[in-house]
Amino acid sequence: MTTGWQAGQCIDMHAHFYGGGIDAMLARRTSRPCLRETADGPVMLAMNGEFPFTPHHYDHRIGLETMTQQGVTRRMLTFPGALCADVLPITESLPAIRAFNDRLATLRQDTGGRLTGLAGLPLADMEQAARELLRVRRELRLPGAILPSNYFNSLRDARLLQPVLVAAQQTGALLMLHPGLMVGEEPAPLAADHPQYRTSAVALQAQASQVVLTLILSDILDRFPDIAFQAINLGGTIPFIFERMESIARHRNADRPFPTERLRRLWFDSASLGPRALEAAVRLYGADRIMAGSDFPIFGDNPLDAIRLADSPRPNREQIAWRTAETLLDRQDALARP
Repeated sequence: MTTGWQAGQCIDMHAHFYGGGIDAMLARRTSRPCLRETADGPVMLAMNGEFPFTPHHYDHRIGLETMTQQGVTRRMLTFPGALCADVLPITESLPAIRAFNDRLATLRQDTGGRLTGLAGLPLADMEQAARELLRVRRELRLPGAILPSNYFNSLRDARLLQPVLVAAQQTGALLMLHPGLMVGEEPAPLAADHPQYRTSAVALQAQASQVVLTLILSDILDRFPDIAFQAINLGGTIPFIFERMESIARHRNADRPFPTERLRRLWFDSASLGPRALEAAVRLYGADRIMAGSDFPIFGDNPLDAIRLADSPRPNREQIAWRTAETLLDRQDALARP
């Protein structure tokens, strides 16, 4: 690995991988989520829309070439959570997810650690999902797993994940909380107009904030202190509304201040956001809790661009580009013990 900021060192902690057998499983399906052939080429029909399905989604070699061009030295691929393949019936999801997780482990080995990954879990059976997470950590030695963030819209919903959270605590897993549905949940309707902005930006960022609130306002962080929770997209709107929440606490329940300090018990990635958002997040969380992210292949921007353009001291930019992620990944490797 290259060293130093001048060498362009960067660890991308938010990217997705649609290969590993998941693409073949979706090609066999006839309802969402599925792949459909069109005159213009394959299209992925996800639960929240559809998009062209290109080799960028499933050929890891293309991603490696992009990393080299951008100066990204390591990348954490994840199971494609937004597709909701992890909440399909267990007979369909379990074989495909286990094969996918095996593939992630192989990619890590074959690339000398340049690629690593967060596994999928077959959530239609929580006990089976917990067993798969134990396998992912103890046998495959991957950092952890991705979970649908709708399970963290409330503490009641989060309790449904109890077996998975226990397994994550036992193995010190990293859990990325990414937009996705709960088992049996229907997707929310797209906005009546401009859904690419109202649904995929405004509503998504508000939901990311709900996830953060559930974690810091509940006892989850205290009951499961060895889990590393990764909140996507800098925690949504939290860096811009936390002062309002502090004001609400002062005026409505002065004896219970808003627990702003608990935000530093989470990890945040900067996927698909820019330098101004990054500046606000650094002031709130600290650079040592923030990691670069690209959301590749959904977005093609270089994750280093926002960091370079942010009005922040060079040590902060270096911290976000790779030091925070390296600390976290080293932690995950150390805890992935039998």
